[in-house]
Amino acid sequence: MIEDYQAISNAPNSPDLNGKYLGIISTDFALVAEFVKEASYQIRTRGFSKYPIFAVSRTVVPVGSKLIGINEMNGNTWNYNATVAEEFVQRGIISAESIEVFETSYKDPDEFCCLFVFDNDFASFVYIPYPED
Repeated sequence: MIEDYQAISNAPNSPDLNGKYLGIISTDFALVAEFVKEASYQIRTRGFSKYPIFAVSRTVVPVGSKLIGINEMNGNTWNYNATVAEEFVQRGIISAESIEVFETSYKDPDEFCCLFVFDNDFASFVYIPYPED
């Protein structure tokens, strides 16, 4: 289980993420952002969840459904799986006691994408703004 301060922080992204991943992920995310933004919109408007999450990894992970594989869109280098906060609760990644705090801290999904980065032993949430049109 991820500790509350990591899983639900609405503060700036963690220093570990900033130092190691933020630039790499931001660059890759820009390649797929339009497609991911549409997927987020569809998840919300079709009533699946108010809280879409996109699991991002370099390997296959058993969370969510595959949305974009490596090198499937504009030369992206990460896998993107679409999932929702409710699956994270079912899997114990977010504790049932913490879901309300997560929902309160969830950033506007029309402006920010909620990513959950999996890379070896590192796993953390990060919110990345969608590029402006």
